[in-house]
Amino acid sequence: MRFPENFLWGAATSAHQTEGENFYNDWWEWENKGKIGEPSGDAVRHYGLFKEDFDLAKFLNHNCYRFSIEWSRIEPEEDRFNEKEILHYKEVVEELKIRNLEPIVTLHHFTNPLWFIKKGGFLKKKNIRYFLRYLERMVLEFGQDIVYWITINEPVVYVYNSYFRGIWPPGERSLIKTKRVFKNLIKVHIEGYEIIHKIYKEKSWQKPKVSIAKNFRIFSPCSYKNYLLNRFSSKIRDKLFNWLFLEKIKDYLDFIGVNYYTRESVRFKLPLGDECKNLSHEHIKRKNSLGWQIYPEGLLEISRLLKKYNLPILITENGTTENYDSDYWYFLREHLRYIHLAIKEGINIFGYIWWSLLDNFEWDQGFKAKFGLIEVDRITYRRKIKDFSLKFSKICKYNTLNG
Repeated sequence: MRFPENFLWGAATSAHQTEGENFYNDWWEWENKGKIGEPSGDAVRHYGLFKEDFDLAKFLNHNCYRFSIEWSRIEPEEDRFNEKEILHYKEVVEELKIRNLEPIVTLHHFTNPLWFIKKGGFLKKKNIRYFLRYLERMVLEFGQDIVYWITINEPVVYVYNSYFRGIWPPGERSLIKTKRVFKNLIKVHIEGYEIIHKIYKEKSWQKPKVSIAKNFRIFSPCSYKNYLLNRFSSKIRDKLFNWLFLEKIKDYLDFIGVNYYTRESVRFKLPLGDECKNLSHEHIKRKNSLGWQIYPEGLLEISRLLKKYNLPILITENGTTENYDSDYWYFLREHLRYIHLAIKEGINIFGYIWWSLLDNFEWDQGFKAKFGLIEVDRITYRRKIKDFSLKFSKICKYNTLNG
C-alpha cells in the first residue's frame, strides 16, 4: 500500500500539554484550584527539551510536526507582548526547518490568557479583536517560514466541554452561552483566515494553507432500547458535533484538518443526546484504555462525506492510549489501511499526523492517558521510543504500509 508522493508524516503536540509551567492561562488556574485530579506542572518539559524531541521525530523519519503557540506566553498581560517568548517560538520553527520538519502551527489549542478570560473570553463578541490581534502578530513574525496554519483546534469540543458540560474552564453549563461562543468562534476563524491571506498577499509570500483542526466522530444509535429515539439523538449529535461548524466556514478553508479517534453509541436525551456508557449489550470489537471504541472504518466514512467540499484533507490528529504495544500497532495499521482505501477512491488526503509525539498531560485525564509515540519518565523526563513507533517510522521512511 503506497501513499502519494510528498505525503506528510508526523506527530502533534500542544503547548500546554507538553511545555510545562504555563502560569498565565486559564487551564493553569483551573488545575491549581483542584478542578481535576492532577495539575500539568512541568508537563514533559518540552519547552526546554524541544531540540531533543525534534531529534527523535527526525529519527522516526517524520517530515512534519504540528504544534501550538501558547497565547498566554506571548501576551501574558493585555497589550504586553513578550519578545523573549516570540524568540523562543522562532527558535522552535528554525530547529524544525533545520531538520526538514514542515511546521504546522496551531494558534488556539484550548487555552486562553487569564486576562482575556477575565474580560469574558469568547463569550463577548467585542473580545474577538484580542485574539485576531495576537493572530496577526504571529503571522507577521512567523509567516515567511510557515505554510500551514490551524486557527482553532477542535472548536466544538472546546465549546461543549467548557460551556455546556462545564468540565473544562471556565466551567459553565449554559446552552445560551454555548451557542454564543460557538457563533463567535466561527467569526474568529473567518476573520482570521482573511487576515492571514491578506498579510501573505501583501508580503508576496508563498500562499498560505489555512484551516481548523475539526474533531469528527462516528455517532451510532444505541440498539438496546428506544432505538428510534436514540437514532434521532444520534442524528442531532452528528449534525451539531460534526457538520454545523464546518458548514459555516466551508468557504474559508484551504484544506480540512481532521481529528478522528472513536465511534460513540448514542442514547436519547434532551437537548443534545448523550453517550451510552453501558456497552455490555453491544458488539464492540475493541476499546482503548479510556474505554473509547476503536472504529478504524470511521476514517473512511468521514473522508467520503468530506469529499463534497472538494478540499484536500490532512489528518491532523489520530491516535490511541493502550496498555499493550500490539494494540497501538493494530490501531495505527488499521487506520492507515482505511486512509489508503480513501485515497484509492480518489479522496485527496495529503498527510497523517499521530497524536501525540510524547506521552503528555491529557487535560481532565491528567497523565494516565498515554497517546505518545515516545514514553516520558515522569521523574527523570527521559524519553523512550515505543516499539510500535519504530514500525511507524518505516512507514514514514518508505511511504508504504505493508500487510
